[in-house]
Amino acid sequence: MAAPKRGRSASAQSKPWRSLALILIAIVALTGGMFASGHSTPRLGIDLAGGTSITLRAVAQPGEESSINKTNMDTAVDIMNRRVNGLGVSEAEVQTQGSRNIIVNIPKGTNSEEARQQVGTTAKLYFRPVLATEASTGAATTSPSPSASSSASGSPSSSPSSKATASSSKTSSATPTATATSQGRAASDALKADATSSASPSASASASPSASSSAAATEAAAKLEAQYTALDCSKKSAQTIGKNAKAEDATVACGQVSGVWYKYVLGPAAVDGTDVKKAAAVLNTTTAAGWQVTMDFTGKGGDKFAKVTGELAKNTAPQNEFGIVLDGQVVSSPSVSSSITGGSAEISGSFTQEEAQSLANMLSYGALPLTFKTDSVTTVTAALGGEQLHAGLIAGAIGLALVVLYLLIFYRGLSVIAIPSLLVSAILTYVIMALLGPGIGFALNLPAVCGAIVAIGITADSFIVFFERIRDEIREGRSLRPSVERAWPRARRTILVSDFVSFLAAAVLFIVTVGKVQGFAFTLGLTTVLDVVVVFLFTKPLMTILARRKFFADGHKWSGIDPKALGAKPPLRRTRRPSAPVDPKEA
Repeated sequence: MAAPKRGRSASAQSKPWRSLALILIAIVALTGGMFASGHSTPRLGIDLAGGTSITLRAVAQPGEESSINKTNMDTAVDIMNRRVNGLGVSEAEVQTQGSRNIIVNIPKGTNSEEARQQVGTTAKLYFRPVLATEASTGAATTSPSPSASSSASGSPSSSPSSKATASSSKTSSATPTATATSQGRAASDALKADATSSASPSASASASPSASSSAAATEAAAKLEAQYTALDCSKKSAQTIGKNAKAEDATVACGQVSGVWYKYVLGPAAVDGTDVKKAAAVLNTTTAAGWQVTMDFTGKGGDKFAKVTGELAKNTAPQNEFGIVLDGQVVSSPSVSSSITGGSAEISGSFTQEEAQSLANMLSYGALPLTFKTDSVTTVTAALGGEQLHAGLIAGAIGLALVVLYLLIFYRGLSVIAIPSLLVSAILTYVIMALLGPGIGFALNLPAVCGAIVAIGITADSFIVFFERIRDEIREGRSLRPSVERAWPRARRTILVSDFVSFLAAAVLFIVTVGKVQGFAFTLGLTTVLDVVVVFLFTKPLMTILARRKFFADGHKWSGIDPKALGAKPPLRRTRRPSAPVDPKEA
């Protein structure tokens, strides 16, 4: 009878409690995290919990009706789906209806107003030079330009890794020392200077602008000055006044910092959102900046950004600031002191985590190719889904009961290993699904429930492979303890290959499909990975421990590994052959 292998196998054989302790600690930690997060149940999809259905209609500017075509609608659906669906498991549905409408179905638990802004906004981002700014209080007196408290830091252009830090730290505590009239006069002067310089031809062509260009510039400046003077950003209708401004035109806009609204006069855009290659929300733990949005520019975008910061650095406040304008609102207005290069920047401004992630999400996925108007927002009930869930849970319970019955009949005592393993796998699956809801927006829909039911068979199959390998070793005449250790390497290879095939199928299904089918694929892949974890860290160590118990080691008839019931034969033993007799004559 062969002895078990030495080395790593012997070490694992003698210390199975370590693996059991590890997985039990993981269960306790994950369960504690689940309750600490306040999400003790998995987030349900729209088919199980109901939700919100948003109908968006594409609208075109006069003369641009041809822009509403299948290509642009498909692109819009793709961008909206990535905005609201993240990894594709939040169970949000985005699909076209007819030639102009897009239907967005979002599960219950998602803020419908926030979702509507996420899917419908054009996310137009511009970097515009600030010509004038002041607090918008609606009163006769206002605070002076507070731009001195905003800053942008960067290294000279020779440093390729420099970053721009855009922070909005304006406050309303400055002493009111300027009247609205004087502020308006300052804005007027800045507007006229900007308009005149933009209307003038190059110095080599002419020393002064033409009379018609100068008159047009003066008229535009006067109009914008009037808008700026009358602008009251505390009114909601005025807060997106600059949303439809053309990139090449100066405009007025509003921005809010720490609950205080400011109004701005902004010059033509120097950099736009298409120049942003990537954006991400990050937590700055080294300073008090908190949550920030980092941006990486394209090659041309980085050059534009370096150029505009270099030009602004020559001016005094507030003309050394640039306004970061998102959909008509100024989200930050940092000042600069030198040209900032390197092709990257950071936007900060007392963001919450949700605000930073929302902004980064919209910037990363770019602008929609069309403008959409919200036609309707309706509530979707889950009556039919609830019935289907009830039926699915009954089917799952029946399937689990049949698996347990099979284990009890065919494997008898070994079922005390298989059933706890199934229980551990179920607990891990449930806890992780509950944590993935707030983590990545995972929503449990009916196909995902089906994936979890299928996983019962995958997990049971792993136990059966291991048990049958042990039985094969016993049939060859070995005792239980060496049989367990000899059977494990062979069973381990089979289990890993089987689970790899299942995981590969789930991964391919997740990549090539959309909508509800992704929920099935995600759950199937998750439970397949958990099957490997449970078998390696729970089932095998538990089998090693129980193999030392007399009930299993002696092969009790109810143990499931009775040598007689398995038809085991005694091991062949070598016997010494007797020496041949010696012939006396030969002697």
